[in-house]
Amino acid sequence: MKAFLGILGTLLVIAAGYYGMYRGWRNRQARQTDLAPLPPVPGDDKSHGVEGVYVATTAAGDWMDRIAVHELGVRSTADLAVSEAGLIFHRQGAADVFIPADHLTGVRTDRGIAGKVTAEKSGLVVVTWNHDGRELDTGFRPRRKADTAPLTESISTLIGAEQR
Repeated sequence: MKAFLGILGTLLVIAAGYYGMYRGWRNRQARQTDLAPLPPVPGDDKSHGVEGVYVATTAAGDWMDRIAVHELGVRSTADLAVSEAGLIFHRQGAADVFIPADHLTGVRTDRGIAGKVTAEKSGLVVVTWNHDGRELDTGFRPRRKADTAPLTESISTLIGAEQR
């Protein structure tokens, strides 16, 4: 009987923890409902880019303030395509994310963003962009470390071309 009560108590604590996380996520979504829908992915896009993981989108400068609306906080396997139109994250299990080139304001490598911290200092490519009057950071972890520098350079070139 003691074992049963111990197991039951443990299961209740775990269930309460999951319920708390669920409520927290729903409350975060409710606070962010004023964020406008994302720009649509160009219909003629068939590009494929660098394979990796779309980590998350956060408020710029606050890597723990994950954006929960429009599936921006959903981590997923993805590839990141860079084109003259902008960046397209082709995500598996979540909606694709398109960031128009004229919304991009910066790119850098970093160690972490909400949901992912890497051992190396430049493990993530973090893109800073404006949407609906808010500055956002989106993190992407390339599958191959050798892709990080060329990807960062191509995004930086795209930003430079847009600012001319």
